Amino acid sequence: MTMLKETSRTFYIPINSLELGLKEAVTSAYLCMRAIDEIEDHDELADSLKIELLVGVHQAFQSPNPMGEIQELLSPHKAVLPAVTMQLDEWAQLCPTSGAPIVFQYIAKMSLDMADWVKSGWNIHTEEDLDRYTYSVAGMVGEMLSELWLWHDGTQSDRTKAIGFGRGLQAVNILRNRGEDLKRGVDFFPDGWGFKEMQQYTRRNLQLADSYIADLKEGPALKFCKVPLALAHATVNLIAVGGNKLTRDAVLKIVSRVSG
Repeated sequence: MTMLKETSRTFYIPINSLELGLKEAVTSAYLCMRAIDEIEDHDELADSLKIELLVGVHQAFQSPNPMGEIQELLSPHKAVLPAVTMQLDEWAQLCPTSGAPIVFQYIAKMSLDMADWVKSGWNIHTEEDLDRYTYSVAGMVGEMLSELWLWHDGTQSDRTKAIGFGRGLQAVNILRNRGEDLKRGVDFFPDGWGFKEMQQYTRRNLQLADSYIADLKEGPALKFCKVPLALAHATVNLIAVGGNKLTRDAVLKIVSRVSG
């Protein structure tokens, strides 16, 4: 939970309030995904090494001994990889045994997709390209969460809307990090798009996210989803008037309001 708090103020609060079992599963999934995301976004790693490591993670999570394979894969690079990545095997072991097949399946899938995006140089030219990218790094997180809700207490949800939930949150990040991404030579905006078009894309997916949570029954899934979605709406509204990042006070007020 200390590492979770260090890596995401957005998700720490709703994850920390989940019920036992589900809390460990979602924490495991988030930290595993953060671990591989740090490989994809690393400033100092050559693209060839990023691809090798991400494909290696994909293979490890499909093997009978993922923990051992992960340690063997990452240990030669401990001088350059961050702690959250080097502890990938620990985050994987945190997941309850019965939920692990769900989480491991999506970590493997995401790792392979990330490797493909590194190979292509994150080339995004059309809205279809953007859809593929936002699915790879966030839409499938929505899918995975839907499977975890069902695993935990039988909560039913719409998988298509779940993808919109993930996409919407990621699109907010793309808007917010526009300057930083361009500095590192990556452009997630399709050809001819400016902030107006990306905001429209973001709001369309956040509408799907609104519909997704409106369908959820009362319980941990709904309680969890309300927080990041409210923060996403507030952030895109702030960006629309020239701001960028919510203050800590603003975050706490929103969390308090949606959490009751």
